[in-house]
Amino acid sequence: MAGTDDLVLHVDGSRPVSPAVVEELLSICDRAEDGYGAGLLTVYVSRAPLPGWTQGLSVGLLTKWERAVRRLERLGLVTVAVAAGDCGGTALDVLLATDVRIAIAGTRLVVPSGGDATWPGMALYRFARQGGGAGLRRAALLGTPITAEQAAAAGLVDVVVEQADQVHAEIAAAAGTVTGSEVAIRRQLLLDAGDRSYEEALGSHLAACDRALRRQATP
Repeated sequence: MAGTDDLVLHVDGSRPVSPAVVEELLSICDRAEDGYGAGLLTVYVSRAPLPGWTQGLSVGLLTKWERAVRRLERLGLVTVAVAAGDCGGTALDVLLATDVRIAIAGTRLVVPSGGDATWPGMALYRFARQGGGAGLRRAALLGTPITAEQAAAAGLVDVVVEQADQVHAEIAAAAGTVTGSEVAIRRQLLLDAGDRSYEEALGSHLAACDRALRRQATP
């Protein structure tokens, strides 16, 4: 599906957060920031944590993981996730940090158990910022899986398909026509909109418009 010049990462949600898992995400971010690839980073996400997955975790390690996820979320290129099967844990975290999300039919988003309740990680924050509805509350509070169709209706995924190839190719073609640094600015404007008033956001948007006008005027 991905071309030879694309950046590709596979995230297995059954693997708990570890220094190696953090390093894999940081490494792909390094390559993206070094200008490698063709303007698109594709992440294939699948599987969910197994029982006992929290053993060995620490707040320090989780902080490093979330910083890596946040770095992915702010990259200067388009990111697309292709989700298949159950997606929880690290797979869910990464999915919710990408720009465009493709779910293969039968995909389910799963908030894993952290023992006596659902895991209170940043996936819950992104649920609240990005989607809405009773289905998300049940997932966050009770661990009820979110089907691909429910995720699409809630705005957590963009499209549900039997095969991702055509949609992925369309996204790759579109990504090749935009500038990475400008993508990062537009993404940040979207991310900031959730907690800024119109008056607070206006300056940032006008500054971005001024930047765009200057770029167009440059020979």
